[in-house]
Amino acid sequence: MWSRCRTCELPELPTMRCPYCNADNPSDSSHCIWCGRGLTQPQPQPQPQPFDEGTVTLLFTDIEGWTHLAQQLGDQRAHRLLQEHDRILTDCAARHRGHAVKHMGDSFMAAFASATSALHCAVDIQRAFADYNRAHPETPIKVRVGLNSGESIQERNDYFGTAVTVATRIAHKARGGQILVSGVVRDLAGSMAEVSFRDAGRRQLKGIPGRQRLYEVVW
Repeated sequence: MWSRCRTCELPELPTMRCPYCNADNPSDSSHCIWCGRGLTQPQPQPQPQPFDEGTVTLLFTDIEGWTHLAQQLGDQRAHRLLQEHDRILTDCAARHRGHAVKHMGDSFMAAFASATSALHCAVDIQRAFADYNRAHPETPIKVRVGLNSGESIQERNDYFGTAVTVATRIAHKARGGQILVSGVVRDLAGSMAEVSFRDAGRRQLKGIPGRQRLYEVVW
């Protein structure tokens, strides 16, 4: 009976996993030997830390018609689309010194110390998705954005309170490609944000007493 010689065993070579097809490749490969795409090892980026409790500006987004779109695409394609969606949102938040709080399916939440930074991020988001949609007309991502400022409770890298709820409800009132903000955000930013506002009327937000005056950001 033959037995394996330990001295002849080949050492286990280091590998690099393809970010597209998840196949293992030799560590010195520049392209995946299975799908042919380039192999990159992104450098870790410092993550913005959550802000202290107090007044913050909260940005909330979701994808218009996502459930129907996901059903049309199927699980695999829908998952890849969400990955691209998440990447665009996270990059935009980082560029404007925001804290990417969480991704929840097709929804995203970020917090900013400045209303002006949050507004600039919102505009950047819509412009980024407009560019993406022009390049991918077969699978457009139509994002709705809502912003609100107010006192919040910060716990375990998340935010809680009425200000968060209002930001969520405002986003739900927007159309794909639209940015809606509360009057508080408009007043805090004023002319410093270098954006134009259009009165979007008084809207009833689910679970919030009274009708709230909202403004559309013209981008």
